[in-house]
Amino acid sequence: MLLKIKSNKKLWEIFTRKEEYETLILDRHKRFSYFLSKYKDIFNPSVSRYLVKKGLLKIEYPEKKGFAVCLTHDIDILRYKFSEKVKILLKGFKSLKFNPKILLSDLKRFNPLMNFEKIIETEKKFNAKSTFFFLSLRKDDFEFNYEIKRLKREIRFIIDNGFEIGLQGGYDTFIDKERMIKEKNLLEDVAGKEVIGYRNHYLRFKIPETWENLKEAGFEYDSTLSYPHCVGFKNGMCHPFKPFNLNTDKFIDIFEIPLNIMDETIFTYMTFEPEDAWDILKTIIDKTEENNGVLTILWHNTNLSGERLKLYERILDYCFRKNAWITSCENIWKFFIRIF
Repeated sequence: MLLKIKSNKKLWEIFTRKEEYETLILDRHKRFSYFLSKYKDIFNPSVSRYLVKKGLLKIEYPEKKGFAVCLTHDIDILRYKFSEKVKILLKGFKSLKFNPKILLSDLKRFNPLMNFEKIIETEKKFNAKSTFFFLSLRKDDFEFNYEIKRLKREIRFIIDNGFEIGLQGGYDTFIDKERMIKEKNLLEDVAGKEVIGYRNHYLRFKIPETWENLKEAGFEYDSTLSYPHCVGFKNGMCHPFKPFNLNTDKFIDIFEIPLNIMDETIFTYMTFEPEDAWDILKTIIDKTEENNGVLTILWHNTNLSGERLKLYERILDYCFRKNAWITSCENIWKFFIRIF
């Protein structure tokens, strides 16, 4: 089915990400930038739309849902710096008289980022499931923040509630297959079950090498493909797919569940305030629904309070009311593996 795209040169180049085979200009995290792409219309899933219009892609989701939403959370950090803790707690105490001894005691126990129960409770209101991508780093690794071995209870809680655990590969893991395997094995030891899904830290990715590494490391799917700099449909797909390696002229035996909306893309790269972001997010959601597709969302545990939480809940509520199947990457993979 996907080979049918080949007859359309432009769509084939978008789908295969041909320009990433050729570019030498990358951003400071060695990522291909949206601003360097010659295909700027990423608010439209052009490849998926082509397949749907040609009658090549007909999806019937569970319970007659019209489209799917794949929820994910990257767990980058689980503890704030001391200064951040003080700032947050003082904000809470602003209008109250408080004892400094009590404040110091609270500082030791205070951890607003260990919020898995809150995330699960929020998503259950919308009959949703999600995937939590954990780092599995050593203490001397770049951006080490937490030791995965200390999170057995929390990970068990997530799994027992029917949610998924995936691996968030370390900063350089996307080009290091052996490290990929080590991180996967460590996370599996903690989770007590196989880990099938992957996303790389900072959304770092090298096409097609990372896909090939993931396949050889034993993963079933990846969900990294996106532009950190802009929301949308990077390779024109709003459906999971098997990627094509232009070097070998073959499909790679792994699923890509492309990422469409990331919270930090909205707030950091596109510099939207939560109250200003809705129109563009609604466009991405509606385009996915029109094409009977899968919308993948990444919302960090660090953005689940205040106005940013309200925006996340607004997204969930809108999708729920539009009769979306809101679920985890694992469930999306299980469903689509029967189709491709």
